Amino acid sequence: MLQVDDLHRPGLGPVSFQIEDGECLALTGPSGAGKTLLLRAIVDLDPNRGRIAAAGRTRASVAAPEWRRLVAYLPAESGWWMERVGDHMPDHAAARELLDGLGFADPDAVLAWPVAQLSSGERQRLALARGLLATARVLLLDEPTSALDSENCALVEALLRSRLASGMSVLLVSHDVAQVARLAGHSLRLEQGKLVAAS
Repeated sequence: MLQVDDLHRPGLGPVSFQIEDGECLALTGPSGAGKTLLLRAIVDLDPNRGRIAAAGRTRASVAAPEWRRLVAYLPAESGWWMERVGDHMPDHAAARELLDGLGFADPDAVLAWPVAQLSSGERQRLALARGLLATARVLLLDEPTSALDSENCALVEALLRSRLASGMSVLLVSHDVAQVARLAGHSLRLEQGKLVAAS
């Protein structure tokens, strides 16, 4: 479970909510409302205040790298810092299984691809695979299918549903109303850094 209490920083909050194990909570709102700021604050990438707990541990009680392994953030545009896809995925056996599920016909070849040659959609799917290889209990997703066609979007959603069924919690930022309806049990709406509605 992810528990957020009185989280605030300039331009955001205070924000409080919780996500149960196996639940997808959608975060909606207009562009510039503070959705990405909220995700970044939860993983402590920007200065902020408030109490956050996940899987029985508080953010304040663990080092930042450990917290970010427990609560993984996938930005809309992922960062890549090594030359080849496989360099970012130390467990190649688990990676092959994920890549197959994400529609890559030859996972071994994909692991050898140069990152510089990836399309936006390939980067998006591969960043999700990379994030799921970690030991995260909570996944923060910022527009995870914005660069994907409907077929690949369906593959991503199927993979997310399988992780939800295994107990992972997901906070999903999406402007896709249909996707929110398919994946999320509940939603929060953010406007000008404030939570204004829940459903």
